[in-house]
Amino acid sequence: MSTAGLVLASTSPQRRAILEQLGIPFEVVAPDFDEIDGTSPLERAAGKARSVEPGERPVLGVDTEVLFEGALLGKPANESEAEAMLERLAGRTHEVVSGLCLRSPAWEELATETTRVTFRVLTPRDLAAYLNAGEWEGRAGGYAIQGFGASLVERIEGDYLNIVGLPGALLVRLLAARYPGAYGFG
Repeated sequence: MSTAGLVLASTSPQRRAILEQLGIPFEVVAPDFDEIDGTSPLERAAGKARSVEPGERPVLGVDTEVLFEGALLGKPANESEAEAMLERLAGRTHEVVSGLCLRSPAWEELATETTRVTFRVLTPRDLAAYLNAGEWEGRAGGYAIQGFGASLVERIEGDYLNIVGLPGALLVRLLAARYPGAYGFG
């Protein structure tokens, strides 16, 4: 395997930061894939990974969504939508679901990871402070747990990194199984 590590089929800064945190060498290649409404995170992750030629290195595609009571919470278009999302989540539990596709010319691994996130009860002051910080912009569910959004959370069940945008524990397990020792795992 090349020392360049894996190919990340994503331009997400959060996914790059997670790979760096885990010490996994990688190269970013923007996927040539159009997301289709109504598809699952696993289907979108596979589409991203399959749009990039693997060569000798494995390709990683990931897609993440936020679900509340079975409804998809995308990225709010404005502050009012963000406030409505956060009010719905306040004091309640939602799910962050990621699809992951790791592939090479010889094989493909598909898997999903779900993390449950419970928000604490939020006061109007809590909501105003978070909305004024502007961190909700461009964030599925209207929050970013890796920033000030951590103050909204009471409890998580599962992989924290999944909430940020890449199921790290799942990726480590797959790399350890497919490439024992090559990435420092397994």
